Amino acid sequence: MSTDVSVQTRAAAILARLDRLPATRNVWRLIALLSLGGMFELYDLFMTAYVIPGLMKAGLLANVKVSIFAGPALFVAATFFGLFIGTLFFGYFADKYGRRTIFTYSMLWYSAATLVMAFQTSGLGVALWRLIAGIGIGVELVTIDTYLSELVPKSMRGRAFAFNQAVQFCVVPIVAFISYLLVPISPFGVDGWRWVVLIGSTGALIVWFIRRAVPESPRWLINQGRLDEADAVTSSIEAKVLADLDGKALPVPASHAVEEIQPKGRFAEVFEPRYRGRTVMLMIFQFFQTFGYYGFAAWVPTLIAQQTGINLGASLLYSFIIACANPFGPLLAMSFADKFERKWQVVGAAICIGVFGMLFAYQKTMALLILFGILITLSNNVLSYSFHNYQSELFPARIRARAVGFTYSFSRISTVFASFIIGFMLQTAGSKGVFGLIAVAMLIVVVSIGGWGPRTLDLELEEISR
Repeated sequence: MSTDVSVQTRAAAILARLDRLPATRNVWRLIALLSLGGMFELYDLFMTAYVIPGLMKAGLLANVKVSIFAGPALFVAATFFGLFIGTLFFGYFADKYGRRTIFTYSMLWYSAATLVMAFQTSGLGVALWRLIAGIGIGVELVTIDTYLSELVPKSMRGRAFAFNQAVQFCVVPIVAFISYLLVPISPFGVDGWRWVVLIGSTGALIVWFIRRAVPESPRWLINQGRLDEADAVTSSIEAKVLADLDGKALPVPASHAVEEIQPKGRFAEVFEPRYRGRTVMLMIFQFFQTFGYYGFAAWVPTLIAQQTGINLGASLLYSFIIACANPFGPLLAMSFADKFERKWQVVGAAICIGVFGMLFAYQKTMALLILFGILITLSNNVLSYSFHNYQSELFPARIRARAVGFTYSFSRISTVFASFIIGFMLQTAGSKGVFGLIAVAMLIVVVSIGGWGPRTLDLELEEISR
């Protein structure tokens, strides 16, 4: 018993040292490096919308069908079904093998699969390798959230996630612009969509450099009973922060909560009384939030083209203009990320998506379509930053990646069906039908998070997960 008390006391001291760190240059450097890795993940994810016109132009999706999914809906469904498999069945890898290791190998996985996809000559081949790449992206999504929440001090978790998403979303206008330039043409006789995909596979070239510069999560090491390594990592971070402070002393560590050290968590824990309510709340939230988020982001070129009747090149150009707003939502959120409860940030963003979406559906002029498209995009990105932060705070380290992966998988599977439902609604009810569906989904998001979400602002992760 005395040994257990000694271990718990030492673990609490390490965690207190981490949470007292000020937001210096080297702390932001760690956040930026993880965010840089996530940029390639978002490039790969968001290119879904922008390469579909090129795949259709090449005839690869014209006559391809699997079950109820055909054409563009099959490509979107393959992407998100892969994400579903990755988050549900492999998300726990980061709990088992470590945040740093899985951050690295999941990035290599989806980069390699994307490279293979670029050389496929059939619609089924494209869809298959898109699914395989989606598995790696799904694992990476879960891993970055858990990794980031465990590395940064409690006083700046909100700003860290907002900055992380701002950096990642910088790639969205890049992929939109590259697609605008390349998808309508065939440089060197190679279809433009293939060039867009090939560029997305280059993340593997920098992954090893990022891996060498980021440490393993001290919280994960503590949970594995590797306290000496956790202490060494924390000391290394402290030394760099001290160098940033130019001789000033670090704040004195306060008392800190600590979790019971359990190297292996159990999936069943997510449904035990302590966490059952949070799990069910996130399952409902994740299933419905994708109708708003990907219902617009994945279909924006098609929605614009349908409402205005313009051609492929013009639709991609206007989509690029809207996409330029992506980094600004999280940057805006940095001003309030650590000042207001995360749950109310999620709720506010969902309300804005519903309202701006309905206004978008009734516009015919390009200027107003772009205006409301930008407002939807900003709201989507505040929603994204805030829920990625929020979901990573609600569970203990031993099951954090597993729990986030399980609940997050509901958003991935819902997007598979949302792509089919939105495609159907677009054909039968037009943009108004699509955004009516999105408004209902956002109402469910507001009720689930607003009604049952616990508070997390400025609390220790170990305190929240008790």
